[in-house]
Amino acid sequence: MNFVEPTDQELDLLRALSKRVSNPRAQWKEKPGHRQRNFMAGGGDYLFEIYMRQNTNDLRDFSCGLSVFKPDGVKLTLCRYNGSSHKHGETRFRCHIHMATSEAIRLGWKPESHAEETDRYRTLDGALFCLVNDCGVSGIDKLVPDEPDMFENS
Repeated sequence: MNFVEPTDQELDLLRALSKRVSNPRAQWKEKPGHRQRNFMAGGGDYLFEIYMRQNTNDLRDFSCGLSVFKPDGVKLTLCRYNGSSHKHGETRFRCHIHMATSEAIRLGWKPESHAEETDRYRTLDGALFCLVNDCGVSGIDKLVPDEPDMFENS
């Protein structure tokens, strides 16, 4: 794996690689303005981190992400599932999913700067459910998807 200039295919393979969480009972930690918990996971020859971060004052302000530890110990965020608390490009106050791309890395941008709007989740727990299913993660129990919002299109 070339972590200096990974291809989109290599980034996709890292996201799709089967991963097993080693600390499924990770505890929440209170921090100024938010709370966070981090899961560690192994997959193939790689070590991954899955984080959940929730603003304590705004339930729409959350992030759930998957990072891989590069050989130098630095984390590379592969994807990030954000809440609807802010604008991102054309996306206006809607949930959106960021994906690391080879182009962003090559240009020196934040690797996961590309994002697309989604209606697959509305909450942090729903985002974790989607991330776990999208990225081949096992070992976290009691995951529940968000129910469809029956008032979304009214």
